[in-house]
Amino acid sequence: MSAAIIFGLLAALMLTGMPISISLGLTVLTFLFTMTQVPLESVALKLFTGIEKFEIMAIPFFILAGNFLTHGGVARRMINFATAMVGHWHGGLGLAGVMACALFAAVSGSSPATVVAIGSIILPAMVKQGFPNRFGAGVITTSGALGILIPPSLVMVMYAVATNTSVGALFMAGVIPGLMLATVLGLVTWYIARKNDYPRLKPASWAERLRTFKDAIWGLALIIIVIGGIYTGIFTPTEAAAMSAVYAFFIAIFVYKDMPLRGVPKILLSSASMSAMLLYIITNAVLFSFVLANENIPHAIADWIVAKDMGVIAFLLVVNILLLMAGNFMEPSSIVLIMAPILFPVAMKLGIDPVHFGIMMVVNMEVGMCHPPVGLNLYVASGITKMGITELTVAVWPWLLAMLGFLVLITYVPIVSIWLPKVLGVM
Repeated sequence: MSAAIIFGLLAALMLTGMPISISLGLTVLTFLFTMTQVPLESVALKLFTGIEKFEIMAIPFFILAGNFLTHGGVARRMINFATAMVGHWHGGLGLAGVMACALFAAVSGSSPATVVAIGSIILPAMVKQGFPNRFGAGVITTSGALGILIPPSLVMVMYAVATNTSVGALFMAGVIPGLMLATVLGLVTWYIARKNDYPRLKPASWAERLRTFKDAIWGLALIIIVIGGIYTGIFTPTEAAAMSAVYAFFIAIFVYKDMPLRGVPKILLSSASMSAMLLYIITNAVLFSFVLANENIPHAIADWIVAKDMGVIAFLLVVNILLLMAGNFMEPSSIVLIMAPILFPVAMKLGIDPVHFGIMMVVNMEVGMCHPPVGLNLYVASGITKMGITELTVAVWPWLLAMLGFLVLITYVPIVSIWLPKVLGVM
């Protein structure tokens, strides 16, 4: 009964158009003050301990690093390197876009930032070379989603906070699926370009490839610093986030010199604003999780599913459908923070690996970012391409279908996610 009241109230508030974070907060407060005897002091204590986690500090640092990289010329150099490497294949600039998105995702941790940084540079170049606007938009919208799968990833940090899973293990688990999905998106791009005989660039000389690699090396080195530093134990994921922010500031201001010092306050303000928004969502989600746990709802759901003898295969299918449906109405951070505390105990009772379950949720979030009505990447790409959401939705379908096929693979072949962390000994 309490579960129906909580979720019914949340749905009703969301249908009014109220932001999810405020809907969560109002749902929690209304339920606590009208239907429970929970003392206010315990709510305040839970709120404080819930956001006191060291991992949460990684979020503002990764956002800051991503903003410095977006405005600091790193994206342009990565595109030049990617173009030199794969530009001579069918759909050369499109393939370069996929490769550049994968590289930039490995340093930014954010999908919308990846779409903006890569898309605003490569989309005009593709149109100028003769590619249809729709093709370029499809490539960048879907490839930009790699930002939350290839580590570092803000969504992975939030999953770790919600479920007490190791951030380092999640980061390592995202490497192979991220590279595989980039390959899948690249193959779709190549096939469509070959089928329609889209333009190809002249092959770059090895000297040109070496020159663009040297030009991009400062940005590419951040991948090694973050992933290598976590793997070798030099620093934790949170310390890696702080290190990446300092490093991104250094190369944007002093190495590439594409950003003047007077532009730093604007970047700091923008990063603080985005961090505050995410932390506010986390705060309300912590309270929501507290209410669910206090009413014993996750365990009741877990016991019901186990009693129904649903099994792992059926449960994962239901989870995927649920998350894909949620992707129609919510953005990734909210979905993870609301759904993870409910679904995670069930997954643990069924013996599903927490890291594998996390990667599966992240891939679901990627699909959600690329379809309407609230797909963040669609809105960002719409701003760059000046295309309507309906037209963009049609444009991304070939890549979106490939992503759904990849989701099935990740869901039912857990070794893809957990092999690397086990080999590296981080889980």
